Amino acid sequence: MSLYGMMRTGVSGMNAQANRLSTTADNIANSDTTGYKRSSAEFSTLIMPSTGGAYNSGGVTTTIRQAVSDPGVLQYTTSVSDLAVSGDGFFVVQDPSGTPFLTRAGAFVPDAQGRLVNAAGFQLMAYSFANGVPAATVNGFEGLEPVVISDQGLTATPSTTGSFSGNLPAGATPVVAANLPSTNSAGAQYTSKSSMVAYDNLGNKKLLDVYFTNTGTGTWEVSVFDQSKATAGTSFPYAAGGSLGTANLTFDTTTGKLTGATTGVTFTVPGGASLNLDLSTLTQLGTGFTVTDAQVNGNAPSTIDKVQISKDGTIYAQYKDGSTKPLYKIPLADVQSPDQLKALPGNVYAQGTESGAVRVGFANEGKAGSIISGALENSNVDIAEELTDMIAAQRSYTANSKVFQTGSDLMDVLVNLKR
Repeated sequence: MSLYGMMRTGVSGMNAQANRLSTTADNIANSDTTGYKRSSAEFSTLIMPSTGGAYNSGGVTTTIRQAVSDPGVLQYTTSVSDLAVSGDGFFVVQDPSGTPFLTRAGAFVPDAQGRLVNAAGFQLMAYSFANGVPAATVNGFEGLEPVVISDQGLTATPSTTGSFSGNLPAGATPVVAANLPSTNSAGAQYTSKSSMVAYDNLGNKKLLDVYFTNTGTGTWEVSVFDQSKATAGTSFPYAAGGSLGTANLTFDTTTGKLTGATTGVTFTVPGGASLNLDLSTLTQLGTGFTVTDAQVNGNAPSTIDKVQISKDGTIYAQYKDGSTKPLYKIPLADVQSPDQLKALPGNVYAQGTESGAVRVGFANEGKAGSIISGALENSNVDIAEELTDMIAAQRSYTANSKVFQTGSDLMDVLVNLKR
């Protein structure tokens, strides 16, 4: 056996145990870091070729592994912007230069510009509802933008969609065509009437009169008018521009359910946007006219009072007038092998050569998991286990130093040999 080889093996063992102690020190230091994943040193034997009965000692190498796939315990907080993932997904964040990363550190707070940033300064990324319901870009980060929530300034949203649920009386007397509300004549007749509030582009309230008129067996006319154009005392006829939209509905006389191709009425809110009023849940049964639910989106000018985040990652703004509006939808990203992700400063990760490609989706899809608001994921470090590993590494380091010392002593013996 080569004495030099013996000494090199001892040095190799000391280096390996030093790496092990370094990971232990890192784990203990970050035991309270939100979303931190425990590091460990994995040992691998290095074998040297032996010939002629002479054994050449090898050594040991270390590979640093992070237990990224091992979740930490959730700790609940009182902050809505504290986020945790119950599953395998990661939040998508970006640094000030715009480079995207993955993280489980969800302690987000608004900065001076209203952007949600975590303790390391990384900005939370999400898809905006500005152009409608967002869809995730599966194989990339395109379309994501920093989440910005500002409580400054007034915001008004015009009405674009609504729904009306209820029952129309099956035994209603039909109204002749000449007297239908759609004619907007002084003698117009109707079966039932209701009113709804919608909002124009500036957030002004617009009262809408909705008339339901039976036109025959299982058939109804729905007409919408601008209440501000009504004739005092009689409503009809409405002034010019008062008639907004009309639709004809057909019901199954056996089941009382809507069966025709038309399931709603579309019209333009005065001074506002086009509004589609969904009537698909209306019924025609043997009872009186009833309204079970009526909803129209949009809001009057108001400031944001608070923010709510649902389990699917949708960020809602709740205004001081009580209305709500979806602002962003937070995506979750995952990879095939999370433990092979490349760990970077700031408790973030980048795609590694062996991790697999990053896939972006939404919460509750696949193994990504759900998003929990008002909670943080603690580190997955077990202090007792780390202290035990530290003692074991210390003893192994001492033993390897003894191997080196013994080899050195034997080398001194050889050097001092005299003939």
